Amino acid sequence: MAVAVGMVEVKGLPPALAVADAMVKAARVTLVGYTVVSSARYTVIVRGDVSEVKTSVEAGVEAVRKVNAVAGEDLLLSHHYIPRPHENIECVLPIAYTEATADFRV
Repeated sequence: MAVAVGMVEVKGLPPALAVADAMVKAARVTLVGYTVVSSARYTVIVRGDVSEVKTSVEAGVEAVRKVNAVAGEDLLLSHHYIPRPHENIECVLPIAYTEATADFRV
């Protein structure tokens, strides 16, 4: 079964942690990892069913907006989900499930 991929890009590690936590708590998704885009830009990546990933991304966006209120600046850079990414994308980009995430796919 094809699964969706969801991503939320933020500025700073604390917002990235808040986003990751909110995303996995809001829906049945697996946190497959994060990517450090630059010194302060982080992209949090989750996989799961399409509806679950959509809910998860929305929760991640809401979480970073709460951090924005405290920080006084906009820390959300971008967010997106892809319902059924092509299998070639998994081979090239770091969105695939790994052995480390296998226990969380149950």
